[in-house]
Amino acid sequence: MKYQTQKIALAYFGVAMALFATQVSFGLLAGWIYVAPNTLSELLPFNIVRMIHTNALIVWLLLGFFGAAYFLIPEEAEREIHSSKLAYLQLAILVIGTLGAVLTYMFNLFEGNWLLGKEGREFIEQPKWVKVGIVVAALMFLYNVTMTVLKGKKTAITGILLLGLWGLALLFLFAFYNPSNLALDKQYWWYIVHLWVEGVWELIMASILAFLMLKLTGVDREVVEKWLYVIVAAALFSGILGTGHHYFWIGTPGYWQWIGSIFSSFEVVPFFAMMSFAFVMVWKGRRDHPNKAALLWSLGCATLAFFGAGVWGFMHTLHGVNYYTHGTQITAAHGHLAFYGAYVCLNLAIFTYAMPILRGRDPYNQVLNMGSFWLMSGGMVFMTFTLTFAGTIQTHMQRVIGDYYMDVQDQLAIFYWMRFGAGVAVVVGALLLLYALWVPRREVIEPGPARAPAE
Repeated sequence: MKYQTQKIALAYFGVAMALFATQVSFGLLAGWIYVAPNTLSELLPFNIVRMIHTNALIVWLLLGFFGAAYFLIPEEAEREIHSSKLAYLQLAILVIGTLGAVLTYMFNLFEGNWLLGKEGREFIEQPKWVKVGIVVAALMFLYNVTMTVLKGKKTAITGILLLGLWGLALLFLFAFYNPSNLALDKQYWWYIVHLWVEGVWELIMASILAFLMLKLTGVDREVVEKWLYVIVAAALFSGILGTGHHYFWIGTPGYWQWIGSIFSSFEVVPFFAMMSFAFVMVWKGRRDHPNKAALLWSLGCATLAFFGAGVWGFMHTLHGVNYYTHGTQITAAHGHLAFYGAYVCLNLAIFTYAMPILRGRDPYNQVLNMGSFWLMSGGMVFMTFTLTFAGTIQTHMQRVIGDYYMDVQDQLAIFYWMRFGAGVAVVVGALLLLYALWVPRREVIEPGPARAPAE
C-alpha cells in the first residue's frame, strides 16, 4: 500500500459486505415467499422484504464505489486523500441513514409523516431525512475526492470516475421532486433509476474496470485510456435517450416509443465494448499478476454485464415486444443478471484486488474466492434462465391469452422453486466469498533443520 489514506477503503468495504450479506439473505427470503406465500406474512410482509432486498443492493454498491474511489484515487493522483476525517464522517452518516431507513421500513414508523415516514416510490422509499443525509454525505465525498484530484496528478481514469460520481449525486436530487401527477412522477423517477444504472454508473464501472486492467495486466496506460474514452462515449450516447424505453406506457408522447427503441438498441454497444476491452487487455498483457481471483471477477464482470444488461436488455427493449413483456418475470431476469454482472461483480473484483493490499498480505484464499465466483455466477445464470422461461410463459398466458394473473402464477410454481434453488447457491457463494476475503489462510511453517539437543 503506497498511501496511508487508502485504508479508508477498508472501512467502506466492510460495511458494504455486511449489507451485501443482508441483501442476498433477504433476496433468498423473498424467493421463499414466492413458493410459500404466507411465510412471515404478518411479521415481515413481502413488500418490506423486497424493499430491504433492493435498497440494501443499491446502498452496498454505492459504498463499494465510494471505497473504490478512496482506494484508487490516491494511486492515480499520487497523493493522499484530502481529508480522512471527512471520509469517516461521511461513512457514519451513511450508516446512520441506512439503519434509520431499515427500521422505518420494518416497523412502518411515522407513517404519513412528510419528513420521517417512508415514501411509496420504488428504490427511493427512504424518508426525507435520510435523503437529506445522503445528499450531505455525497457532497462531503465529492468535495474530498475532487480536491484530492485537483491537487494531484490528473488521469483519464480519475476524470471519468469523478464525472460519474458527480452525475450520480446530481441525479439523486430528483428524489426530492414528487409531483402529484403519476405520469410526471414516473418520468422524473426514471431520471434517477435509469440514468444511474444505464448512465453514470457505467462511467464509474468503466473507470474502475480500467484501473483493474491497468494493475492486473500491465498494458500501457495510453491503450487503456483510448478504450475508456470509446466506452464512455458509447455509454452516454445510448444511455441518455435510451431512457425512452421506460416512457413507452406511462402517458408520455408516442414519439418516445421510437426514440426509446432506437437508442436502447445501441445500449448493448458499451457493454460489448467493455467485454472486448477486458479480454483484449488480458490478451495483450505481459504481467503475470499473482491475484488470479481479481482477474477472474473482472472478466466475469465484463462478460455477465454484456449478457445481463446488453443481451437480456435488448431482448425486450423494442416497444413492439415490450408491449407484451414489460413487468413480467422477463424483466426480473434482465434485472438480476444485469445488476449482478455489471455492478456486483465489479465491486467484488475491486474488493478482491484491494483487500490483500490494504491488509498487507499476499493474495490469499484464491481457490475459495474463485470457487465462490463460479457458484454465485452459476446460480445467477441459472436463475436468469429460469425467470426468462417463466416470463415467456407468463407473457403468453397473461398478455396474449388473457388468463387471470393469479391463475398464471400457479402455473409458474415450478420455476419459482428452481429460482429459490439458484438463490441458495448464490447465498452459499456469497458466504464463501466473505470468508475468503476476511479470514486469511493459515501460514504454513516449513520445518527447519533438526538441532542437536543441548548438553
